Amino acid sequence: MARKSIEERLAQIEAQRKTLKARLGKQERSEDTRRKVLLGALVLRRLETSGDGEFSKRLGEWLKRELPGFLTRDADKELFADILKPEPVSTNGGSTGESTS
Repeated sequence: MARKSIEERLAQIEAQRKTLKARLGKQERSEDTRRKVLLGALVLRRLETSGDGEFSKRLGEWLKRELPGFLTRDADKELFADILKPEPVSTNGGSTGESTS
């Protein structure tokens, strides 16, 4: 069996390097996606089931302010329609005294 030349061995090592780099990139993207999904799940859970009503209210208000500028595609905006819908106006005459500026 003939020995591989140094050039052939270097080419083989470079191909392995490229394969490993691609695998690492895929793993990093997968981990990034998982982090985003878990963080999103936490936020949604806090909105739905938090025992701290004031925190949930502030979180919801923050999302209503920030999401419209963050979401650019209509399909993405539709995914968050339940969060982005305006609050029903209270007719009981009560005022929180807070400004929305």
